[in-house]
Formats: sequence, C-alpha cells, structure tokens
Amino acid sequence: MTIDALPRSCRGVYGIAVASELTGIGPQTLRLYERRGLLTPARTSGGTRRYSEDDLVRLARIAQLMEDGVNVPGIRRILALESENADLASRLEGSGGDSAGE
Repeated sequence: MTIDALPRSCRGVYGIAVASELTGIGPQTLRLYERRGLLTPARTSGGTRRYSEDDLVRLARIAQLMEDGVNVPGIRRILALESENADLASRLEGSGGDSAGE
C-alpha cells in the first residue's frame, strides 16, 4: 500500500517533538510506549518516527487509561479489545447490519 492509498488520519506526519507537544506526553515516554507495544508510529526511510492523527488519538486514550490507574499490560489488552470491537462493528455494518430478520 502506498502512502497515497492510506487514509489521511493514518499518515505519519508529526515528528516526535511535535507529537509530544500536541499530546503533552514527553518524548522519552513516547519511546517507552513504543517499546512496550502500546503504539507503532510510522518510520521514514532513515528511521525517524512519524506519528499520525490516529496515533495522537491512541496516545490520548493511553493517557486516559494511565490516569485511571491501568497498568501497561492492561492498557495493551484494552486497546486490543477496543480495536477488535471496532473491526467487528465495521464488519457488521458492511454485512447489512441486522441479521435477525433473515
């Protein structure tokens, strides 16, 4: 998939300093979240991290869960379940929604 084929919200456009400023999360913490598997920013050919709008939304969710006292493995599991739930809802919408009448 080329970069032009990616939805705009998925394109990595923000460097780590800008992502840090926009989210209020320090660069070292952003790197830690990546090491712990909470998010995976895009990379340039030179290896520079590039954060997308979707990454910023995910970071806000991570910050909310941290504030609520959820530990890193718990956050990882919650994010995975939320993603799975969104995928299932999307598939259900795509299949015409209500199958009770069939």
